[in-house]
Amino acid sequence: MGLGACLSSRRSVNGLAVLDMQLGWLAGGNQLGEVVAKRQGFFEEEGIHLEIHPGGPHIDGVGIVASGRYQLGQVSSSPSLMLAVSQGIPVRCFGVSVQQHPYSYFSLPANPVVTPKDMVGKKVGTNATGNILLNALLARHEIDPADLELVVVGSSMMPLLTGQVDVITGWTTNVTALSPLGDDRKTMRLWDQGIRLYAMPYYATLDTLDQSPELLQSFLRATGRGWELAYREPERAVELLVAEYPILRFEDEMSAVREILGYVFTDQTLEQGWGTMDRENWAEQIRTYDELSQFTQKVPTVDDVMTLDILEATKTDRPHLGSGIYSPRAS
Repeated sequence: MGLGACLSSRRSVNGLAVLDMQLGWLAGGNQLGEVVAKRQGFFEEEGIHLEIHPGGPHIDGVGIVASGRYQLGQVSSSPSLMLAVSQGIPVRCFGVSVQQHPYSYFSLPANPVVTPKDMVGKKVGTNATGNILLNALLARHEIDPADLELVVVGSSMMPLLTGQVDVITGWTTNVTALSPLGDDRKTMRLWDQGIRLYAMPYYATLDTLDQSPELLQSFLRATGRGWELAYREPERAVELLVAEYPILRFEDEMSAVREILGYVFTDQTLEQGWGTMDRENWAEQIRTYDELSQFTQKVPTVDDVMTLDILEATKTDRPHLGSGIYSPRAS
C-alpha cells in the first residue's frame, strides 16, 4: 500500500514520502533490517524514502520525535520509553526489533559468575546507566547491594582483564568488544535471571499513531522483509550494511550477525511474527521499575506505554521465523 497520498503534505524524494527515523544511539548492526530494506528497495515499494538519523550522548532522540520533527524513533532499551511516558511525553511503543535484551554480566573462567548469588563479595563493573539494572537484578534475587562492590566503568573490557573488577556488563551482541575475553568467557544474561527487557523498541507520537497508522504499518512491513533477508542471507545483508555505513568492518559485523539474529527471532516471532511484543512483559517491566521507585511522576499503565494496533494490522505481512540455527551464545 503506497503512502504518497496520506503524506502528500510532507517533503518527498523522487515522489516518495520521506520517513525520518531517529535513533537513540549511533547506527550500526542493530539497524540491519532497516538498512537491508532500504538498499533493497522494500521501502520504495511501500511509497517511502527512509532516512535514519543517528543519536548520541548529546542528542535527545525521544524529545526530537515527541516534538513532531520526525515521525518515529528507536531507543536501545524499553525502560527509556516507560520513563519518558511516566513524565508525560506523548510517545508510545508500536513494535520491538530485539525480543530478548542482550545485556549481560561477563566473567572469566578462573573466577566465574554464572548466577546472581555469585556476585556476593565481588567487584561488579558497570556504567552509570546500568546501575538501575543491577539494582533490579539484586532485588529480584533478594541480594543486599552492600554485599558487593560497585565499580563504575566504561565500555572497555579491560577492567575485567586487569583484575580491577570480577564481573563486567555489556551486550552479548558486541562481539568485537568481547573478543579479548576469549571464547571461554562466562556469560550471565539479565533476561535469563528474570529481568526481561526489550531492546531496540520502535515508538511514535500519539498523533502519528492516531493520524498516520498506515505509515507505521508500511514501515513494519518493509523492515520485516529486511530482517527476513538477513535471516536467510546474512552475508549478503552484512554486505549491504557495510555499503551503507563504510566505517563498519565486514568481518566484525559478520561475527555479530549470528548473535543478533538469535535475539531478533525467537519462539515468540515464530508464532506472532517479527517485531512482536506482549502486554504481560510490559506489565512486568513496569512493576519492576515501580518497585525500585524509578517513576518520579506517575506510574504508567501498559496502555500508556504500548499499543498492539500496528502489529495486529500487519500480522500476516511480518515474517514468522524462529531462532532456528541462530541462538545467543551460551556460557
